[in-house]
Amino acid sequence: MSLSFLPLSVLIVVSPMPVTTALDVPVTTAAPATAHTRPLDRAHAHNDYLHKRPLLDALDHGFCSVEADVFLVDGKLLVAHERSELRTGRTLQALYLDPLLERVRENGGPVYPGGPGFTLLVDIKSDGEETYVALDRVLAGYREMLTTVEQGVVETKAVTVIISGNRAWERIMADPTRLAGVDGRLSDLGSDRPSHLMPLVSDSWELHFDWRGHGPMPEAEHAKLRQIVNETHMKGRRLRFWATPDRPSPERAALWNELLAAGVDHIGTDDLAGLEAFLSSAKK
Repeated sequence: MSLSFLPLSVLIVVSPMPVTTALDVPVTTAAPATAHTRPLDRAHAHNDYLHKRPLLDALDHGFCSVEADVFLVDGKLLVAHERSELRTGRTLQALYLDPLLERVRENGGPVYPGGPGFTLLVDIKSDGEETYVALDRVLAGYREMLTTVEQGVVETKAVTVIISGNRAWERIMADPTRLAGVDGRLSDLGSDRPSHLMPLVSDSWELHFDWRGHGPMPEAEHAKLRQIVNETHMKGRRLRFWATPDRPSPERAALWNELLAAGVDHIGTDDLAGLEAFLSSAKK
């Protein structure tokens, strides 16, 4: 299977209460996966780490993709939205990589029984090159579950890591063996970079569209959205927008409907239950 990074799926898990360390920092622990929740291959948990139970809350709602902001601090990859929110025990390993690896081992390959892959979007907030080097070193310890590109040959596994934020393009491209792809922007649509290097294109909705869900979507913007989707998919990439309306409202529902109908691959939200209900209803 080529690493075109088509929409991915997850199933629900039953999660235990968080464990508390000596520093009183919650650490995500893995739990046996169940097969009772339909995977939502378009659902992306934006700022996932802000939820009460990072990763697990998203999985409980059937999300296929989660996003974690990271800062490199004293050699550790700490997860937080702002530097002021950094806590020693909230590492990328503790909140995401360790529980994902436990599930992969329990299930003999996938994150969930019978399920396809899972996307971990790592948004780098500190220096791009320095943080990537540290991230690559950490990811090497989880290679058994990570999609790998070696000399241009792709081996697709349970979890695909994609780097966003401060992206050290030249440093990443120079690696003969990669454990992560890079998140592009709409300005990169014409790029000839391979899909295994740039599997995803993400950008701000507000920078490219005026419509916010009030009334019908203007035909010109409707056509523009579909052109963007088609061009992205022709290159074997997925598409995501951020800065879309995210409070429960008719406007949000209208915009989600347009994203879904146009074929946008990832619909991002902080409202896990809201998007789960919307996508579950849309599947019926």
